[in-house]
Parts: sequence; C-alpha cells; structure tokens
Amino acid sequence: MPNPSLPRQHGQRQTPEQRKRNFDEVAQGLTKEEAALEASRCLNCKNPKCEAACPVNVKIPQFIELLVKDDLKGAASKIMETSLLPSICGRVCPQENHCEGACVLKEKFGPVAVGLLERYTADAARKAGLLNPPMPGKESGYKVACVGSGPSSLSCAAELRREGHKVVVYEALHDFGGVLRYGIPSFRLPRTTITNEVKTVQDMGVEFVQDALIGAALSVKDLLKEYDAVYIGSGAGLPTMANIPGENAVGVYSANEFLTRVNLMKGYNFPKSDTPIKIGKNVIVLGGGNSAMDAARCAMRLGPDSVTVVYRRSRSEMPARVEEVENAMEEGIQFNFLTVQKEVIVDEKGHVKALKCLRAELGEPDEKGRRRPVIIEGSDFIMPADSIIVAIGQKPNPIIPKTTPELKMTQHGTMALDEEGASSIAGVYGGGDITRGGATVLLAMKDGIGAAHRINKYLKNKEPKNK
Repeated sequence: MPNPSLPRQHGQRQTPEQRKRNFDEVAQGLTKEEAALEASRCLNCKNPKCEAACPVNVKIPQFIELLVKDDLKGAASKIMETSLLPSICGRVCPQENHCEGACVLKEKFGPVAVGLLERYTADAARKAGLLNPPMPGKESGYKVACVGSGPSSLSCAAELRREGHKVVVYEALHDFGGVLRYGIPSFRLPRTTITNEVKTVQDMGVEFVQDALIGAALSVKDLLKEYDAVYIGSGAGLPTMANIPGENAVGVYSANEFLTRVNLMKGYNFPKSDTPIKIGKNVIVLGGGNSAMDAARCAMRLGPDSVTVVYRRSRSEMPARVEEVENAMEEGIQFNFLTVQKEVIVDEKGHVKALKCLRAELGEPDEKGRRRPVIIEGSDFIMPADSIIVAIGQKPNPIIPKTTPELKMTQHGTMALDEEGASSIAGVYGGGDITRGGATVLLAMKDGIGAAHRINKYLKNKEPKNK
C-alpha cells in the first residue's frame, strides 16, 4: 500500500564547502533503497495530474508503480515511451513547475520526488544494461534534417526515427548536445550524462554531423534539395547585453561566452585545456535567471574572492529555480536585489574596474505580471569588479534568418509558425528557443516532439525525394 506520509527522500549532496571549488555533480541522486521508499509514497492516482502537467507526458504513476515492483527495465522503458532524455530531464527539468507542482500530495506531505525517481530509473537502468532505445519502424524512404543538437532537435530526431525516416542532425560545434553541453555546468549535468543520452538517439540510427554551421556551410535551401523536410532547432545563441556605457571593456562577458568557455571548452582547466579564462578577484553577474545562477556558480568555482549577483527586482520575482538560488547562496555567492546597473567603470587600460549601480523599489506590475523596478533617485553606489558577466537574456542566432530571407520571423527575432506549427517555407519546421526566444529543456523537447508529429503528417502527402 502507498505510504505518502513517509518523509520525502533527497539523496546525498556535496557540502557547500566541498562543491564551491570543484565541477563535480552536486546532487548524488537516490540509492536503490531511497528510490524504493520514495516510489512507495506515490498514490498511483487514477487521474494523474502530474502526468497531465508534464510537457512530454511521461507516464509518471505507471513508471513509479513498476519501480515499486522492482521492475527497473519496465520502468525505464515506460519513461522512454515519451522521453528519450530521462537522465537529463531528471536533473535539469523544473519539476516544481510541472509534475511535482501538480502532485496531489504537495500541500499535505510534499510532492513525490518525480525528478529524482526519473533520474534514478534512467541511471540505474543504463548502468545495468537495461536501457534500450526504441526500435525504429520500417524504413519509410523519407529523409529529414535536424538543425542543432540540443534537446529540441534530439527529441524531434528520435521521434522521426521511430517512424522509420532517415534522420541527420547537424551541429555547428565540435560536440553534441547544444545548450545542454555549452550552457549547463557539469556540476548540474555531467558531460557523460549528455553523451549517454545522445548515444541513445544515435543507437536508433540517427546520424550526427559536427562542425556544420547551417546558414554558412550549408543553407536551408541546400538542405531542402536533399531532404524531404527540415527541422530548425538551433537555439538562442545571441546574447542580450545591458546597453550601458563601458560594457565593451575588457572583462565584460556575455553569459553565452562565459558558459561556453567554461562548460564546452573547459576553461577552468587551463593550461590543460586551450581556453584560458580570467575573472580576477571580484566578479559581478547581472541577471536573475537560471543562466545567471549557472554563471555565478561557475565563477565561484574559478576561485575569486567574491561573486555577486545583481538583480533589479526582489528575490521572489527571480525566474531562476528556487533550488539553484539556494545552492548559490549556500556556496557563498552574494545577492544585491533591487539593484540596477548604470555604467561599467573602466580603467586607463580599458579593463573593468567597477560597476556603478542604482537602488530600486518595486512599482506596478508589467505585462508579465511582475512588478517593475523603479529607480530611487540619488541612490548611486559603486561596486568594485574585475569582471562582469551579463546574463539578462538571449535571442535566436540570426545567421539562418539572414541567409534565408524566405523564412518569416517575428518582430522579436523568433521564427514565425502558423497554426499548424509550420514555417513560411514548405517542409521547414522549428521549435525550442528559435521559436520561443528562450525556454526550458522540457519545453524545447515538447516542441521537438510536436514538430515531429507535424512533419510525419506533412510527409504522408508527398513522394520521397530519393525514391
């Protein structure tokens, strides 16, 4: 019988003092015994709100019930009916906003730890050799290209391959995973986890091509000559800067550049790696989202005297996951809330010297319902800084729109889709950050899966190019 009153299991974690100077994974996950206890808390609801709240509709009560029965292989297979990235999602999905946020136990006992159970199931099944990718259907004769190898393209490619289509994924960088690899630190998402999940898709027969920048090396038009359809999931690689005086100084990084140097190029391991990264003694991070938390926590691990997050609203308005904010605070990262950047102060050599800021207070809500920061006149103050990381937003990379004028874009620089999810070019679909402007891994996956279904429908009405 379910026992929801059991205490929620959290698994082991590195202590703040241990982890603040290494890039090893912070959360160690559940043991088999802890997973069994946590699984026994689930009520196996007849009308599971958790499943309905999951963007990719993982059959949550069903996989947990299989865990209760000690059927690890069955539980892993049940998850993979709708998601081929369970080890990734179990680690980085904001479950509190989806499945766990909808759990009927939330108010009285605390929600079932769905994310930890998903992670445990996938990791343990892989380690035991029980995690098998779905078999693709009969070869269809159709070929589809997927641009980018992030979570959106990976999900789209896997779904298309399930239908028997030949699928080729094109990645601009030298390794696969997109934002999973260059944007999320290894202490949150180990590189081996990304590699393993990509391999699952490869094992289905999806082909991967690295160092292929679509829009430069090949155009979308070039792809359409060879492929029956194209999916664009190239992400949001264009940083939004603060637009303040002095931000072109040496020592000012966009979060995109900083995180790529650290996560993909292993800048923290110089000179063993080829990418040095210097941040000095005092680091300031501008922003309040997950990228800001990742940047701040990465910076702390590089050994400065201080890392300070500057955010223009209060803590309750921060879009970052609560867990990540708490982790950052535990690791000694300071926060200046209700603070607005005004100017980067530069020394005589063109290097960052300090940041001039203003205090703010919250005013009326904006169009998103968050209260606007209102500057307090005469509240200027100076914060010393050797480097500043700007993590206030990002936009889709413009290279594909610039080289594909037929591709209709919105005023926000995102790909325009019609009610059927199709672009302005027949056979071209898109999803993830290039259509949303910035999204979670799970929403990007949802887009990729949905686009695959639409591509399948589109292909049924045409002859294969290479028949």
